[in-house]
Amino acid sequence: MSAMAGDIGASIRGKFEGFWQAPKKNSVIVCFDCKTQQEVVGGAPSTNCRKCGAHQDLRDYKIATSFSRSIRTHGELHLTSKGDLSSTNVICRSAVIEGKLRGNLTCAESARIDFVGKIPGRLVAQHVLIERRSDVQFFRRVRVKNIEIHGRMTGDVIAETVVLIHRNASLDGNVTAKAISVEKGGMFSGQLVIGNVDLKQAELLPTAEPGAASPGEEQQPLFARPLPAA
Repeated sequence: MSAMAGDIGASIRGKFEGFWQAPKKNSVIVCFDCKTQQEVVGGAPSTNCRKCGAHQDLRDYKIATSFSRSIRTHGELHLTSKGDLSSTNVICRSAVIEGKLRGNLTCAESARIDFVGKIPGRLVAQHVLIERRSDVQFFRRVRVKNIEIHGRMTGDVIAETVVLIHRNASLDGNVTAKAISVEKGGMFSGQLVIGNVDLKQAELLPTAEPGAASPGEEQQPLFARPLPAA
């Protein structure tokens, strides 16, 4: 009887815990259009900018199939293993990438990559984490504030601050950053530029010279505005 009572009690507690979930906390967003900051209520699906009136999407998105529409949200984006994101303009707060990224993705905060294969799309984020199981090849330069690599990555990186390669991880590509840290057992192969240099708009990497910038590229400030549609 005591075991049965315990099971019933656990079931009841589980139902009440699900019912009495803590509400999402309020957060601060920056308007996509006029860049005005404002506080928004946690759990709200959308709001309007208090200054310019522009619509602000606050929802999270889960992509589990082919998807080509534009997204502009202050929420999170989850590209599942069966997802195929080919949108030319996707902006979100943070993202988890487990599927095919063939479009342009800009994350205001972080991007976590748990994927094996080629990524022909363009990724811009403040912080990028390459998971331990990942083995990814980027066709375009990855622009970040910092990047942390636990798995294997091939591609060029432009980082505002630091590139960190953990034990048993590897990076094969050219790096432009203020600092790079390679733990014992980690591997880095490529050209390295340390310090302040002219950072240019990421383009498809040429076949002959993977680290070279394309002719006629215009200089762009990091994270100043969302990337234009391709």
